[in-house]
Amino acid sequence: MPTIASRAELEALLLDDVPYGDLTTDALGIGAVPGSMQFTARDSMVLALAEDAAAIIECAGGRVELHAGSGSALDRGSPILTAHGPAASLLRSWKVAQTLIEIWSGVATDARAIVDAATAVAPRIVVACTRKNTPGTKRFAVAAVKAGGAVMHRLGLSETVLVFPEHRAFLGDESLVALAERLRHAAPEKRLVIEVTTVEAALAAAGAGFDVIQAEKFAPTEIASLAAQLASMPQRPIIAAAGGINAGNVAVFAQAGADVVVTSSPYLARPRDVQVRIGPLSTDR
Repeated sequence: MPTIASRAELEALLLDDVPYGDLTTDALGIGAVPGSMQFTARDSMVLALAEDAAAIIECAGGRVELHAGSGSALDRGSPILTAHGPAASLLRSWKVAQTLIEIWSGVATDARAIVDAATAVAPRIVVACTRKNTPGTKRFAVAAVKAGGAVMHRLGLSETVLVFPEHRAFLGDESLVALAERLRHAAPEKRLVIEVTTVEAALAAAGAGFDVIQAEKFAPTEIASLAAQLASMPQRPIIAAAGGINAGNVAVFAQAGADVVVTSSPYLARPRDVQVRIGPLSTDR
C-alpha cells in the first residue's frame, strides 16, 4: 500500500493531535476493547490520500482493509476502508485519518471537475495546478492534484524558469531577446516560460524565443486572438491561460485555444464529507 508521506511524517501528524495520550479514552478505561471502524463516502467525491489515511491508522496500531484507492470516483455511500484494532488505536487515529481524506478529496474532486470540463471541449488540453497550496502541505497537495487527473504547474522555484514582471522590474531595459538568450545559456535543459498581461507582450515574447507564454488574466477572446496570431510560427510557443480559471469557466479558455490552463482553484475546494462509524466488534456494522 504505497503512501505519499513517510511513516515519520504520518506519525508526526498523529503526534500533533495526540501528543500526550487520549485522556478521554484512558479515563474511560476502554482502550483495550477490540473494535472496528468504517469510513464511507457521504458525498460523491474523487478519493485522495486514502493510502496515507490507512497508514496513519496502522501507525496507531490498527489493521486496515482499503476498499478504494486514491483517484477513484466514489458515489455517496461507497465504502473507503475498514479498520480493526483496540479502541485506543481506532479513536487515536480517527480524526486525523478522516480529515486527511476529506480535505484532499475536496482538492481532487475540484481538480477532476476542471479536467472534465476542459477536456470535454479540447481533449488534449492540460490542467495544471499552481504551487499556491497551504505552505507545508505540498506533498499532499501534489498527490490530490494527481488523483484528480491534473498536473502540477510548478513544484517550486528550483526546477522551472518562469519570468514574472516582478523579475523584469530588476532588469532595467534588457531586451526580451537578450533575456531569453541569457536564460537559455544559464539553464540549457529548461523550457523558458514568461508571464505577460497583454497580447502585444505575448507576441513580443514569442518572437524573442520563449517556449511558453503564460497569459495572465487574459479574456478568452484575447487567448483566441493570440492563438490565431501565433498559428503561423514554425515552432509556436505553448499558450498557458492563467488567472481566475475554475470549473465554471475553463471550457471557454479551452475552446479559445489555450494549450494549458493554470489554476489554483482546487486548493479552495470544500472538503468532501466522510462518514465514520466506530464500535466494539460485537456491534460491527
